Amino acid sequence: MDLLLIIGAALWGGAVGLLVPRPAHRFSVAPDEPWQTRCPEGHLIGGWVGLARCRDCGGRMYGPSTPLVALATALVCGVLAAATGTRPELVVWLLLAPLGVLLAVVDFTVQRLPDVLTLPLAGAALILLAGAAAAPEHAGNWLTALYGSLALGGGYFLLFLINPNGMGFGDVKLSLGLGAVLGWYGWGVLLLGTFAGFLFGGLYGLGLVIARRAGRKTSIPFGPFLITGAFVGLLVGAYAA
Repeated sequence: MDLLLIIGAALWGGAVGLLVPRPAHRFSVAPDEPWQTRCPEGHLIGGWVGLARCRDCGGRMYGPSTPLVALATALVCGVLAAATGTRPELVVWLLLAPLGVLLAVVDFTVQRLPDVLTLPLAGAALILLAGAAAAPEHAGNWLTALYGSLALGGGYFLLFLINPNGMGFGDVKLSLGLGAVLGWYGWGVLLLGTFAGFLFGGLYGLGLVIARRAGRKTSIPFGPFLITGAFVGLLVGAYAA
């Protein structure tokens, strides 16, 4: 049963992951620019849902690598299923995971976390977790998820006020959703996921400095590492619950 659950979750992740590159390409613009409406060759893109394939380019793919994104999403969903099991909150994780992958890809591409993604993530996390809390055999606490969202959002907002160049406001908005997800399994998981995010971001920045591809004041996309840290914390929390 567990193996079938993991395979099913991975297939879900792979299928949804195939659809991530198209919106990732459309969202990957500078803050003051409208959403992308054309492929790299200048042909009009219709709609947000579907494969990142341009008919006018002979079916050529555009945006981030579709196989790579689909594989990453499949792995994320499969591992989440392995850690969570058949508990009702797994449905929440499987629904939110593709959105997390989308945010990570966009931020890594253009260092931007669009409000139309971060704010719905926070709202969806709390609403879906409320549903999970009402189902039998769940292993988390909705109030802690709510408090975790507020606490992490408030903490990141304070860091933003102290050092706006080191913490973007998009990261603050992202933290509302991540705080809810991590807070579901308790304060210890929230602290672990937060620490892991800063650790991964710090190691990435240090690696760039050592490779002489960045300086001490070079801006880096922080969102992917916050999301990865939250993923690690969530796995630990789900497995230990």
